[in-house]
Amino acid sequence: MKMRWGAGILAAAMLFIAQPQAQADEVISPDIYQWVQSTSRQNYFFNKQHIYFGQDDKGVLDANVILVPVLKTYDAVQIQDVQAKRRWKMLSMEGYEDLVGCSEYLRFDLAADTVTVYKHEDLDSEWGVLGTTTNSKPVKLADLSEKDVDGVFYRAILKYANEHIDEMVERTEKEKKAKLNDAAKKKIAELKNPAEKKADKDAKSDKKDKKDKKKKKH
Repeated sequence: MKMRWGAGILAAAMLFIAQPQAQADEVISPDIYQWVQSTSRQNYFFNKQHIYFGQDDKGVLDANVILVPVLKTYDAVQIQDVQAKRRWKMLSMEGYEDLVGCSEYLRFDLAADTVTVYKHEDLDSEWGVLGTTTNSKPVKLADLSEKDVDGVFYRAILKYANEHIDEMVERTEKEKKAKLNDAAKKKIAELKNPAEKKADKDAKSDKKDKKDKKKKKH
């Protein structure tokens, strides 16, 4: 029995075909998916209707964390490459003759400047999940060059998130039942006004320097 993605995430995708970007736009709803880029092997999208802030263990909104599902469609060469690697690893090939792409679930940690692909799912042409892998290893965004394909993709998602902060806060409160406390509100304000955060950081640094100098005199 093949698993299926949640209806809320993929309801508008009536047909899924791995093909060049010009045609992919015709079968992947732009109301749900934001296209970012196309390479010679893959088309990159993220789900802009299901991008949320995280929550701590008490249910309080964590504005340092952004969660978002993404979608990649493959061309024939990429499909063959994935199939060949599975054969080499002696993994099951059931259903992989119908492989067309993958879904991935990302966790951005803004404080640590990292991203983690915590779940990867290979998909068939009917959105069926052929295989799932999990991962907990974060990647430093600073280690990805400006031309790195994944780096370009991740930075585009963060740029979109930065431009839709209020929308994400409302969605996380309404759909995830997250609560807002003073610390969360402060962090949200800093995200919306980075200059304010920098000024606060500089003020704390100056205060610490003066305190250290005072200690040295004594």
